[in-house]
Amino acid sequence: MTIDQRGAPTTGDGATEGAEPAASGIGLVHEHERSVRVSHDGTELTRYVYRPWDRQLESPRPYFHPVRTLGGDPVSLYRPHDHVWHKGIAWSLPNVGSANLWGGPTYVRDQGYRQLANDGTMVHREFDRIDTGEGDAAVVSERLDWVTEQGRTWFAEHRGFQVTVDPARQVWTLVFETSFRNLTESTIPIGSPTTEGRENAGYGGLFWRGPRSFSGGRVYSPSAEGGDDLMGVREPWLAFAGRHDGHDRSSTLVFVDEPDNPGHPTQWFVRTGIFACVCPAPFFSEEVLAEPGTPLTYRYAVVIADGDREREGSALLADLGQDELDRARRRMVVSAP
Repeated sequence: MTIDQRGAPTTGDGATEGAEPAASGIGLVHEHERSVRVSHDGTELTRYVYRPWDRQLESPRPYFHPVRTLGGDPVSLYRPHDHVWHKGIAWSLPNVGSANLWGGPTYVRDQGYRQLANDGTMVHREFDRIDTGEGDAAVVSERLDWVTEQGRTWFAEHRGFQVTVDPARQVWTLVFETSFRNLTESTIPIGSPTTEGRENAGYGGLFWRGPRSFSGGRVYSPSAEGGDDLMGVREPWLAFAGRHDGHDRSSTLVFVDEPDNPGHPTQWFVRTGIFACVCPAPFFSEEVLAEPGTPLTYRYAVVIADGDREREGSALLADLGQDELDRARRRMVVSAP
């Protein structure tokens, strides 16, 4: 087990001699062949499971869960009974040519959803980096392959993520970057159920599923506030605020689309009614063609905050997310796979 816990305080006046000091700052624990855990001041912020134990039907792929605010409130859901392939925050793609890297049934034009033998896997191969840098950020980069249910490797991926904390604003930021390359000799279209004919079902990309209590939450964008009516809008950022059971506190997640992403500003897949979810969806209404040997790269920031920051506060957090995207360019070097 690799443990990287920076900034642990020395024993001070009044401390029990020989007692382990309280954790301080960014912490990182690598559970070999299972996951990477990131904490701040001893509170676990998220767990990145890179060796999932899912059945093939759920398209095994890495995911972030649990995800918590700095105050410790959970803001992710794992394997809900309505869609067991939804897992926290995960890079998930339902229509990669004939393959499904989302899980469950595939939407087929003029036929509807069909359970096919096409649920592929995103397989972790190796880490390039797992550390806390200068002590103010957790930085991880890894290499993966996308493998069809039949065992064929179609894509190689290099992905990375960074976690930074801003205690003064009671927020932390996850920066996620992926670059993937088609290894086959054929062009592979990447789309969504909407590109296959189902209206307003353009999910696919960095998908977040929120807690059950977040159903009915509020959605904020630069130009509007609402709920399910914001499905499919094009905006540089989108925020979701929900309330927790038990203590009635609120939390806000702000998702930021990197301006250099193909198709920026992206369309957004968002739901608040039947359940809470947000997905910057670059393949929402138009297929993106993955040409052989040519990488596709996407970068996002997710700012996770205690409290309902409302529209004005969410805009400020979107600015912070963009700042962290800019800083991550210097810390994270995610090259073409």
